[in-house]
Amino acid sequence: MYNKHNWNMGGFVLQYKELLMPYNPWWPDADRAFERLPLFHRPIFDEIFTGFKDVPQIISITGPRRVGKSTLIRQIIRKLIGEGMPPEKIIYYSMDDPALLRSDIDHDRFFDSLMDEARAKAGNGLIYLFLDEIQRFERWELFLKKYYDLHYPVRFAVSGSASSPIFKKSRESLLGRIKDFHLLPFSFREFLLFHNSGDPALIKRFNEISKTGEAVMGMFTKHPEHTDLQKVAIPAVPQDIRQNIEEYLAKFLLEGGFPEVWRLPDWETKQSYLFDNQVEKVILEDLVLAVELRKPEMLKRFYISLLENPGREINFQQLSHDLGINRASIEKYFPLLEMTDLIHHAERFTKSAIKVRRGNIKCYLVDLALRNAILRIQESLLKDAQTLGLYAENLVFNALKKWEGTISISYWREKSAEVDFIVHAGAGKYLPVEVKYKEDVGNAELRTIRNFCERLKCSTGIVVTKNWHDFGIRDRLFYMPLPHFLLLFD
Repeated sequence: MYNKHNWNMGGFVLQYKELLMPYNPWWPDADRAFERLPLFHRPIFDEIFTGFKDVPQIISITGPRRVGKSTLIRQIIRKLIGEGMPPEKIIYYSMDDPALLRSDIDHDRFFDSLMDEARAKAGNGLIYLFLDEIQRFERWELFLKKYYDLHYPVRFAVSGSASSPIFKKSRESLLGRIKDFHLLPFSFREFLLFHNSGDPALIKRFNEISKTGEAVMGMFTKHPEHTDLQKVAIPAVPQDIRQNIEEYLAKFLLEGGFPEVWRLPDWETKQSYLFDNQVEKVILEDLVLAVELRKPEMLKRFYISLLENPGREINFQQLSHDLGINRASIEKYFPLLEMTDLIHHAERFTKSAIKVRRGNIKCYLVDLALRNAILRIQESLLKDAQTLGLYAENLVFNALKKWEGTISISYWREKSAEVDFIVHAGAGKYLPVEVKYKEDVGNAELRTIRNFCERLKCSTGIVVTKNWHDFGIRDRLFYMPLPHFLLLFD
């Protein structure tokens, strides 16, 4: 029989404190509960926290494995308590708790008991309920829909791995009831802020640069009639902070944006961690379970082939021939890999970003450290000019993909002429972006982007370079070094 202390869940009675207490250390001692929790907040933190407090819908935090979703949830809890929320009105539980695997637990009754406990704790107020790894709980979306529609005094926040296709499908049944925040690996700007967090004056200078980028993106995507970068005041990065930025860019190219990696003792350990958590578990566990994949090794081989040449134009028919995998399988595997957030792609642009040629695409990696880990690339190999060029292009794509309000990011190619990226911001409004990660960029190398600007009547294009001194507008093209571009727009 259920009472406020016990849960009867189909065959045994469980003390609710026995189940929940390990996950809620702020109940007995809020002062010590967060001693090991990082003080650094990712820039998206404030947006999620405000949404959780002010938006009536269920809050969903999704993203790849090990990007910091659970850490962010605990930081939200810490701030709620810091603002005066009674600790006992905050419940956190992870749905991958081994206790839920017990054969004598009735999952339906478990969730109902959890909600009864929340309602009892709420009194005349609200309970804040955080459910981590929610995709582990079968039919979770039906339970949330039920209690959301019953107007229980509960504010829900759930997190789940983007590597679970089941999770994405389940969220569709909650349309209108759920607001999703997508958490990706740390960008270079976040990496830089994290590693310099002990220097508030330097952080302030980095943030001032980023605010300029936000203004440019807002002008370009929200008011697409204003696409002339020649009229925007973008100051150069001050000389005295460039060395700091360069040093951390080199580290970022090697270690990437998964925060747990940075604390590991050596590169071999970091490689093993990335391979185990971002390839083996995603492909051999998540996808195999979600779609009953019969040949995961074939999918892994396909994925590794994409890793080898990020940014290379590929054709599925040719790839099928090269790998010895039939095209139907490749066309099945590709959206699965994108669903996991392991890769993203750009389509080929012709005269309109809406009219593209099917079959030819370019693939990019969500985090370059995955390539380093899987292909066993050592730090010395990252000094190779060709590799650095590929990595620079990949970082620029990842930054452009985050621009809110853009219609699409594509690439332009005719015969041997190519422009790396075309940002489509509105009817007839395009921003071409060319990556030339080298010390000296000759005029002949930019003939294609200039021709594109002429043909599509673009007022400006961006050329991303390597040289700090290669900055400013020349012949309608805005030159800027890669670190500056990433500070502005990533």
